[in-house]
Amino acid sequence: MGGPSTSRIDALLADLTLEEKAALMTGRGLWDANPVERLRIPALKVTDGPNGARGAGLVGTGTPALCIPCGSALGATWDRELVEDLGAVLAAETRARGCHVLLAPTVNIHRTPLGGRNFECYSEDPVLTGRIAAAFIRGVQGGGVGTTIKHFVANDSEFERNSIDSVVPDRALREVYLRPFEIAVSEAEPWGLMGSYNRVNGTFACENRWLLTEVLREEWGFDGIVVTDWFGAKSTTAMAGSGLDLEMPGAGRFYGPALVAAVEAGEVDETLLDAAVRRLLTLLERTGAFDDPLDRPEVELDEPA
Repeated sequence: MGGPSTSRIDALLADLTLEEKAALMTGRGLWDANPVERLRIPALKVTDGPNGARGAGLVGTGTPALCIPCGSALGATWDRELVEDLGAVLAAETRARGCHVLLAPTVNIHRTPLGGRNFECYSEDPVLTGRIAAAFIRGVQGGGVGTTIKHFVANDSEFERNSIDSVVPDRALREVYLRPFEIAVSEAEPWGLMGSYNRVNGTFACENRWLLTEVLREEWGFDGIVVTDWFGAKSTTAMAGSGLDLEMPGAGRFYGPALVAAVEAGEVDETLLDAAVRRLLTLLERTGAFDDPLDRPEVELDEPA
């Protein structure tokens, strides 16, 4: 994949201060990242999720939104054209919520029937999962809205989901758990990816350079952003060194001022921030956020099926 390298992004990177770069790499609120008003860089706005664009409201308090069939139902159709059409519908729904990115699809594996989030995922089969996910991504991103494929990776156990160490042999990791992500990245080029809460073979996924840089970016050619799962950040230097671009939600504990301090102390090279910010600015460009920051109230779409 070749990401855009525009004169606008180059100029913005040259003008950003260290503090502004670190601010761009952390959330402002629950569903948005920090803007840089001095340079007219808008806030990146995101929304859940796999079954519809929820918007900023919590359960029962937000703007009414379309709820599509759950991931397991979509996987059971084996119908990539249908899923791509649904993705296009969700792109319009996401923009109606005033957001640039949909936090979907979920491509974890139905490892056990006891998985509490199985409904979000497509199947127990990595190839079917990857190809349905790719269709979903094409539909959403064809409408100018970014996707965030999740949860990378091996976040398939309900027991201690937020902290478990998923110890997986290399062959199983490659052929089962990484495979759907690899297919989706290859076939559909998602603009974002969400790191998972768990450890993978001893290292937290959001601090795992082998996963986020060597496999994802160097082997597969992924050129989008990597964001933490919500409240999934655990450190400053290890996350920055792994290739993690955005800590969510705000206010960040480990990026922002903590990241500035790490750079000034010589613990993190500022070139890592430059690479992350370039990817974040590229996402803003891909979603049209520079031209339309979507600074308007959420609206309900009520259209015939």
